[in-house]
Order: sequence, then structure tokens, then C-alpha cells
Amino acid sequence: MVMQLLQKTKKLVRYQNHSGKIYYGIVEDNEILQLSSSFTEIVNNELYYDGIKVNFNDVKILEPVAPSKVINFGWTYAEHAKETGGKANLKEPFLFLKPTTSLIPNDGNIILPSSDLTNQVEMEGEVALIIGKRGKNIKEEDALDYVFGCTIFNDVTARDLTKMDPQFTRGKGFDTFGPLGPWIVTGLDPTNLRIVTTLNGKVVQNGNTNQMSLSIPFLISWISQIMTLEPGDVLATGSPSGSCPMKSGDIVTVEVENIGKLSNYVL
Repeated sequence: MVMQLLQKTKKLVRYQNHSGKIYYGIVEDNEILQLSSSFTEIVNNELYYDGIKVNFNDVKILEPVAPSKVINFGWTYAEHAKETGGKANLKEPFLFLKPTTSLIPNDGNIILPSSDLTNQVEMEGEVALIIGKRGKNIKEEDALDYVFGCTIFNDVTARDLTKMDPQFTRGKGFDTFGPLGPWIVTGLDPTNLRIVTTLNGKVVQNGNTNQMSLSIPFLISWISQIMTLEPGDVLATGSPSGSCPMKSGDIVTVEVENIGKLSNYVL
């Protein structure tokens, strides 16, 4: 059956059931309305509800999307740029990509690399945009039309390596260094969302996307001049100040207003 959703905002989750099959679903309280729709159909608002409801706690929650690429914009917040040795108020962002193998879901474990590789792994709580339609050379005034929804990202970073290497691939690219989720929320304005990161319950980051020195529409337009954006692509918009080291046994939680919480245990 075709699902009719009247509300502008909805939570879309991706999960695996007990038989190993992967579905998308709409979150309503503690239940998930299971969809037979593909991601392409969903972004085109073709929501086919197959009549099954599952309990949120009875399935394995996955990363909310399987992207072709994870695009990261660095130093988009002036204070974070200063604290990490970057340059504040850039005219263009510091650009890097993360491999899809870095992605883990909510409640997934961040696995610290061997101390032979890095001794300073830090968190960076961010708002991530999920692209909803293919785009190239997007005009800034049209940029938000290409955003399907928003989710939460933790740009886990080996800070000692990013300060040493001429580019960020090694320090950003370890497996599990890309927590993403727990779901995608549609209908939000990404330009005014509060981000609060806690480490073992203590607030270490407290910012808002309205503090970004480069606007989100600008970032979308700018990156689309370089590479074609595809449905499902993740655009991590950068981190406010307060990034700090994590150690084994820590729990890091990134909370974004109107989206929820992304929590991960550090091993």
C-alpha cells in the first residue's frame, strides 16, 4: 500500500531484521513502519508500506544510508579551525573524503587504532546532510532543494596524524571513524541546528550550524562544481569547537536538536 504522510518531518531508519534482510522504515514512537521502497523511491516520496510494524529494539539499526561517497568540509567553524591548527574564516572549506568503510551506526563501537599508529583520537560532532537527487553545478539559491534530510555524524579524527600529514586521508579514514545516524530526519532547516557533544556525560562541544563561517547552501553549490552529487551521498558540514581526545571505555554522544542522539562506545 502507498503510505500517505501528512507531516513534513519524518524519521527514516535503515535496519536489518532477524532473517538478515535490510529495509527502510518510518519511525513512530518505538515502532518502525516497514517499507518495501528503495532509497530512490523514498526520496521521490514513493513510500510503499508493506503492512508490517516492528519494534525499534527488536532489529539491528544500521547506518541510515549506504552512500556512494562521504564528503567532509573542514574548518567551517572559526573556533574549531583555530583549536586544530587550521585557518579561520576561509573563503573555501578544507575538503576531504572518508571511505565508506569508516561508517558505523548508532551504538556501534569506535575501535581505536594501535598506539603504533596514533595516540590522539578525537571526536567531532557534526550535522550531516543526505543528498536526495543527482546534482552538478548547483546554484546556491537552489542548493537546499537537493537535501533529502539531515542526520548526525561524528568525524572521528586521529589528530596527531592530521597535523603531521599534508592531507587528511590517513587521520580521518580508519575503520569505524565515521559514526552516522541514528536516522534521517526530513523537513528540517539545516542552517540553524544546535549541536551538543558529550564525553561520558560531560559537555565538550556546544555549537550551532548558524555559527558556520561558510553557509550550507554555499558548501553544496561549491562541492557540486567539483563532483556530481548522487542520492544518498553524505555531506558532513564540519564541527564546532571543543573536540578532545577519547580513550578506550569512553562513551561519546552527539546530540542535534530536532534529530536525536548518536552514541558510540570507544574500544
